[in-house]
Amino acid sequence: MSEEQVRALRRVGRAWNRVSAAPSVWRRALPVEPDMGRFPPSAEPAPAWFGRLIPLPPLPGPGHATPPTGPAEPAEGAEPAREAGPADRAEAPEEAEAAANPRGAVLRRVLLGAPLASSAFVTERMRKLVALPVLSADALSSVAYGPEAMLTVLVLAGAAGLAYTFPVAAVIVFLMLAVGVSYRQTIRAYPHGGGSYIVAGDNLGPVAGLVAAAGLMTDYVLTVAVSIASGIAAITSALPGLTPWTVPLGVAVIVLLLAGNLRGIRQAGALFAAPTYAFVVAMFALIGAGLVDAAQDGFRAAPTPSVPVTEAVGLLLITRAFSSGATAMTGIEAISNAVPAFRPVEWRNARTTLTWMVGLLIAMFAGIVVLIHLTGVVPRSDETTLSQLAHLSFGQGWFYVYVQAATAAVLLLAANTAYNDFPRVLSLLARDDYAPKVFLRLGDRLAYSNSTVALSLAAALVYVAFDGRTGALIPLYAVGVFLAFTLSQSGMVVHWWRRRDPHWRKSLVFNATGAVLSGLVLLTAGVSKFTSGAWVALLAIAVFLLVTTRVHRHYATTREALRLRPHAVDLPARPGAGPLTPAVRAGSAADLRESEELPEEIRHLSVVAVATLDLAAMRTLAYAASLAQPVLVVHISTTEEEERRFRAYWSLWGDHLPLQTVLSPYRAVVAPLVHYIETLHRLNPGLTLTVILPEIVTRHRRHQFLHSRTAPRLRRSLRRLPKIVITTVPFHLPT
Repeated sequence: MSEEQVRALRRVGRAWNRVSAAPSVWRRALPVEPDMGRFPPSAEPAPAWFGRLIPLPPLPGPGHATPPTGPAEPAEGAEPAREAGPADRAEAPEEAEAAANPRGAVLRRVLLGAPLASSAFVTERMRKLVALPVLSADALSSVAYGPEAMLTVLVLAGAAGLAYTFPVAAVIVFLMLAVGVSYRQTIRAYPHGGGSYIVAGDNLGPVAGLVAAAGLMTDYVLTVAVSIASGIAAITSALPGLTPWTVPLGVAVIVLLLAGNLRGIRQAGALFAAPTYAFVVAMFALIGAGLVDAAQDGFRAAPTPSVPVTEAVGLLLITRAFSSGATAMTGIEAISNAVPAFRPVEWRNARTTLTWMVGLLIAMFAGIVVLIHLTGVVPRSDETTLSQLAHLSFGQGWFYVYVQAATAAVLLLAANTAYNDFPRVLSLLARDDYAPKVFLRLGDRLAYSNSTVALSLAAALVYVAFDGRTGALIPLYAVGVFLAFTLSQSGMVVHWWRRRDPHWRKSLVFNATGAVLSGLVLLTAGVSKFTSGAWVALLAIAVFLLVTTRVHRHYATTREALRLRPHAVDLPARPGAGPLTPAVRAGSAADLRESEELPEEIRHLSVVAVATLDLAAMRTLAYAASLAQPVLVVHISTTEEEERRFRAYWSLWGDHLPLQTVLSPYRAVVAPLVHYIETLHRLNPGLTLTVILPEIVTRHRRHQFLHSRTAPRLRRSLRRLPKIVITTVPFHLPT
């Protein structure tokens, strides 16, 4: 809460004291013991994107409860609820679902693994030897298609165009070095993670940050599509019979990546480390063998085969070749985005890993270009350039198979870099109200499940739309990544100029160089490849900006509407009201019958579930209190820090109603709330529980998915139980 909202909360609390003739009437009116113990550590909430629940063991009865944490006391004369035994265990809808589909539950556990508690998050970090292949796979694997993309443009001018291979490659190598050194400065300045979105937003303003995020998100989607397309091309070069299966094979790989990343960071790292290292070994073996063969001929370059000339050598041709070859740099920013994923000391390990990555990238890129020059290889439509080089060095032997297999594997898995960074950037956007809040949720395996699914769907759509052809996807590629590079490095220039830390001039020069060179590549790619497909990337960035700004505008309107305004909260006074103390015993099975015919036969307890203390929550609390029935407030906390913060705000408000917090170690909200209400019902079957929730109602249906849908899920889960009523207090947004 802001300071202004904290002051408003305190004034609202004082208003509750003034309007109520008996301030403690609700506190001492509870006919139940609200404390049910801690949420069981074996609870396994389902991923948020499934929208369903799974079995939960029963909470312990009062005899096993932890010391009460809420202010409520049981009503005088109420008999303590008995302990829940085996006969009292509620068969929740999720249990019935699991019983009806046991194979699905077993399959899900096998594919995704057991849920991880939030306390395990600190252990889900990567050491440098794992982080290098996981975060560098995109950049390192790009040498499989970067040099070929450059040659594909130069060969259009025949031998005259190929003569510019070394100069263009030298500029690209210098660009790699400059951008790599620039990102080392970024990691030093932002030791807790400094992706392009954060750097550009902090130093150039929120609009620049959004543009950088748009470029990054576009790049991540294309990284998955291009890497998989190149990997499938490596497979079909060795096995031409699989060419008709290009699209189905690529989609199958995307599904495999989705399953691997839903298991969490550590498992994905172990899965993807081996192919990256195998590819590095294969590339250095190929370069070494090629140089040995060239040494026997005195390093004389083989004559270039005759190729048709379709375009004259000119500035436009050279700039197109440069921007195509520069796609070998995609992925360099991944490490600076993922600094928090490293083991401590995070920033130092990230800088070391970045240095290793840039060194390997430059060595492999330069080595491949030299081999292409020495062997006279030119791009072909039926076989990749790397496959041709491997054929020349190893023939059809087993090492050729190894090179192709390693290349295919690393290209197919290089997309994992996007799976590490895309969810992080999207969670930052959601944190800043530029994306739906659903992308802030961590799944069972401490991974951003919703973001992972979104990336997989987008990448599959792009891959299928372009028939899995690398050549068709490359023109889209450079725009997004170099847009992010340019804004990030420009932001770092502003950062050093403002801060003027020690050695700031040297850092400013490094970042300024990276910004200028990245800007030139962006301009070149945008102009020279606009008609070839760059317009698609630019259009995607524009649509992204439009959507995110609309989402932010909606959340800003919602936040303003939900601000606490003491004059807007009206709690009806109840002069002369006495304490309500209905004594309800934990009854027999007869109490479960819905046979009440008279109002006095119904014993009430209102359970109000609140997540935050905003105007919607205050209106719901006021409504519940105005019913003149006992009220119990329940808050589900996903972390102990959140629980302490909410209790502090509750005390600041005045602690007017009994509060029970439930700590959910697996980050679920609906599942523990359902389980708490079920347990409360089973221990007090004679009570009619009215569960009251605030509900945000939007004017436009398209905005509804931006808000929680807790009430419908509760209603579906609890409708089978007697004497439980679900009601919502709507809060209508003005726009």
